[in-house]
Amino acid sequence: MTAVDLGEGRAGYREAVWSEWTKFRSVRSTVLLAALAGAVLPLFAVIVAATGSLQPDDTILGASLLGGAALAQMLVASLGAVFVTAEFRSGMIRSTLTACPRRLVVLAAKSTVAAGAVVAVCLPGAVAAHAVGLAMLDRDTYATGDPFPALLGVVLALASLAVLGVGIGTVVRHPAGAVAAVIGVVLLPGLLAPLLGAAQRWLGGASLSGVLQKLTQSSDATHEAVGSLGAWPSLAVVAAYTAATVLTAVWVLRHRDT
Repeated sequence: MTAVDLGEGRAGYREAVWSEWTKFRSVRSTVLLAALAGAVLPLFAVIVAATGSLQPDDTILGASLLGGAALAQMLVASLGAVFVTAEFRSGMIRSTLTACPRRLVVLAAKSTVAAGAVVAVCLPGAVAAHAVGLAMLDRDTYATGDPFPALLGVVLALASLAVLGVGIGTVVRHPAGAVAAVIGVVLLPGLLAPLLGAAQRWLGGASLSGVLQKLTQSSDATHEAVGSLGAWPSLAVVAAYTAATVLTAVWVLRHRDT
């Protein structure tokens, strides 16, 4: 893994982003995870449409996007975690922090690259998935759903998860542990919410799976399961705790030996 020579202590945000992009594309695991995240969206749309596994009140938008997005969220969250933990494993983080001592700039650059890569692959993947649904599913049988800005919302949610992975990876530092932790954050709220009775709607509404259900206009996104908060406010909640995670990671990076 190589990095751009930033000059000791003089790296700004733009230079840091360029350096992180160089690292990102030189690590096969991050490139592979990004490619898979984009590919699973249309692939699952084909599978769902071909098997006809829809409920009568499902929308074409939800049918073509939700399954692929559910898998893509784990891939992009793992991508963010692997991207940052690879430097801790190799010891390159010391060189990075020597070149750019400002921890917030370092993590902002890593988050920008991770999120940008996810948007670059998942936006065309989401558009392709929706096109597959429109081509393969009967519009007289199923409502189409409103694709915009839902498609953009799904991609932004996935990008936010990649940034969440960067934050968790910085705190945990170990690749396997960070991936396990970030997948737990993705999956556990949705799994635990049905067990919480009246509190289900609160946890479900703020969970990552609940946000995707709202954005894709899934028939599963009932008020009882995911609350009455709209899709975009729910996405703002995800963005807020993602930002809090990154700021926590900055604090950890400042106060823990690297």
